[in-house]
Amino acid sequence: MVQEGTKPKRKWPVRLALWVVLIVAAAAGGVYVADRLLVAPRRALERQIEDQQLEIARLGERNQQLETYLRLLRFTERRARIEVLDQRFDGAGVPVSTVRFTEIDGAGNPVTVAREFTLAGREVFIDTMTIRFEDHFVEQGDPLKGRALMLFRRIFTSGMRPEDGHVLDRHGLPPEVYAERNAASDFEKQLWARFWQLAGDEELAARFGVRAIHGDAPYTRLEPGRVYHVTLRSTGEVSITPGSRLVG
Repeated sequence: MVQEGTKPKRKWPVRLALWVVLIVAAAAGGVYVADRLLVAPRRALERQIEDQQLEIARLGERNQQLETYLRLLRFTERRARIEVLDQRFDGAGVPVSTVRFTEIDGAGNPVTVAREFTLAGREVFIDTMTIRFEDHFVEQGDPLKGRALMLFRRIFTSGMRPEDGHVLDRHGLPPEVYAERNAASDFEKQLWARFWQLAGDEELAARFGVRAIHGDAPYTRLEPGRVYHVTLRSTGEVSITPGSRLVG
């Protein structure tokens, strides 16, 4: 019996608190269920897509490397043809020769666009460079370092300084015969940029396993109307041999 003058205690704050706890628990449970059923699968799918994109990028880079390696593996030598189109004497009595330089394959077919140069002097030099790597790369069958890389650098005459000669393989770019197209891949650009670094930095070359860098500049005496053949082998040997005479 409630005594007169007293009021019963209100129970609604307790009930309210209980309802709040139940609502919060229900909300948390809903968030958890939503995370498990909706958000988590979506995150997993996004991670899977990112992994696939990374794998596709890796495969693309590897494909570029393999294509470059296959092109390089075909070359154990590079060949060129020099045609003496004209030869005359200037006012000082110096012979001036107009020549056409064309890189060719083993059958004599052009593999690059022919270029014409005017050279003051009769003795022509072909400046070349060969980079060879340590023997263990060859033994391991390394697709890049297992053989030599070769460059036709410049053509000049006895009447010119070598550094004033006409550039054949352009600095920092893949030789056209190796690239086989105008736009080289990023991998090839990095490869040939490094090639030139190796050629000019002895310490860097040692770190990358370079055994030897051969530079050679054989020469021959140009005769008007004559064709000359240049061969640069992976051993670093360069030869210039006279061929037939031009027709017409």
